[in-house]
Amino acid sequence: MIASTILLLLGILALSVSVTAGLALLAALLTTFYTPVPLERMIGEIAWQSMASESLVAIPFFILLGEILLRSGIAERMYAALVEWLSWLPGGTMHANIGSCSLFAASSGSSVATAATIGTVAVPEIERRGYSERLFLGTLAAGGTLGILIPPSVALIIYGVLTETSIPRLYLAGMIPGIVLALLFMGFIAAYTLLVPAAGGHKVSTSWQRRWRVLPDLAPPLFIFAVVVLTIYAGIATPTEAAAFGVVAALGLALLRRKLSITMLREAIEGTMRTTAMVVAIILTALLLNFVLTFLGISKAITDSVIDLDMGPVAFMLMIVAFYLVLGCFMEGFSIVLITVPIIVPLVVAMGYDPIWFGIVLTLLLEAALITPPIGVNLYVVQGVRKGGSIMDVIVGATPFVAIIFLMILLLMAFPQVALWLPETVFAK
Repeated sequence: MIASTILLLLGILALSVSVTAGLALLAALLTTFYTPVPLERMIGEIAWQSMASESLVAIPFFILLGEILLRSGIAERMYAALVEWLSWLPGGTMHANIGSCSLFAASSGSSVATAATIGTVAVPEIERRGYSERLFLGTLAAGGTLGILIPPSVALIIYGVLTETSIPRLYLAGMIPGIVLALLFMGFIAAYTLLVPAAGGHKVSTSWQRRWRVLPDLAPPLFIFAVVVLTIYAGIATPTEAAAFGVVAALGLALLRRKLSITMLREAIEGTMRTTAMVVAIILTALLLNFVLTFLGISKAITDSVIDLDMGPVAFMLMIVAFYLVLGCFMEGFSIVLITVPIIVPLVVAMGYDPIWFGIVLTLLLEAALITPPIGVNLYVVQGVRKGGSIMDVIVGATPFVAIIFLMILLLMAFPQVALWLPETVFAK
C-alpha cells in the first residue's frame, strides 16, 4: 500500500494538477479503495477541527501586513536607504538586496512577497550600475528566501500548528540562523566581486550627509518587527494578536506617509484574500490526506520501515536532507511542508532530534526549494519582475546560494545550539 500511495501521489503531481486538487483526489482514491468509511462523512469534522486553530488566523494578518508595506512605498524607501549604507562593500547595491530582503522579511513573513517587492525596486540598478545580471538576479531570488526564516514567518506558523510546537520558540530559533545566512550571502557576494571585479558594477557615490538623511527610512520595518516580536515575548499578545498589531502599525505608517487610501486598501485586501484562500485550501486538503494516511496505518508503516533500517542519527538526517532537496526540485515548498511534516517529524524525534531545531533545518530546505529549478517559485517571481530575458539567468545566478543554504544546514547539524541557544536562554528566564 505504501508503494501504491507514493506512485499515486507522484502520478497526480506529474499531471500538473493543482496541489489542492491533487491532495484531495489522492485522499478520495485511498478512501474509496482501502476503507469502508465514505470520505464525505469526514470532511466536515476535519475541516472544523483543523481550521479552528487560533494560530492559523495569523496567516491572513501577516499576508495583509506584507501587502500594505508593498503598496505604501515603505519598501522602496527602505531599499534606497540601504543602498546608501551598504554600497561601499564589494558588490555595492547587491548587499542592499540582501539587507532589504532581511528587513522586509522581518516584517512580512513571506518569501514571495519579499522577492517581488525588493525585486521590483532593485532590478533597474542592473543596467544603471553595470552589475553582473546573473549574480544580481541571484541575490534577489536568494534574499527573498529569508522571508520564511527570519521571524515573523508564515512557514514556521504552519510547522508549529502541524507539529504542535511552540511558535514563539520557533521564532526565536530562526533569528540567529536567519542573520547568519544573510551574512553568508553577503560574504559570498563580496568574495566573488573581489575575484571578478567586473561583476561588482560601478561604485555608488554617497556621503555621510546623505546616509544620515535617509536613516529614518529604515525605521518603519524595524518598528513593525519590534511591534510583532516584542509583544509576543513581553507576554502582551499571542502570535495571532501580534500579527494584528503589526497590521495596525503598518496602517498607521501608511497614514503618516499619506499613502492610505480606499484604493490601496482594496488592492491589499484583494491580494490577501487570494493568497489566504490558496493557503487554506492546501492546508485543509493536506490535513484530510494526513487523516486518511493515519487511518490506514500508512504513516506508522513508513515510520516502522525507516526505524528498521537501523541507521544512525547523522546518516538518517543526511538522508532526510537529500530527500527534501530532491523533492524541492519538483514541488512547491509550502506543499512539501503540509504533505511530509506529519510523517517525517515523528521519525526525526524518534532519532533524538529536537523538533524546534528540525523546524529551522526544514525551513532552510524549503528556502533551497524556492530557488531550485524547475519549480522554484522565487525564480519565477524574479523573472516576472525582470520582464524579459531567459529564466536561465536567474537559475544560474541563484545556484551558488543553494550551496550556501546547504552549508548553513551542515553548520546547524554540527552546532545545533546556533538555533537552540536563543529560545533556551529566553524561556529559561
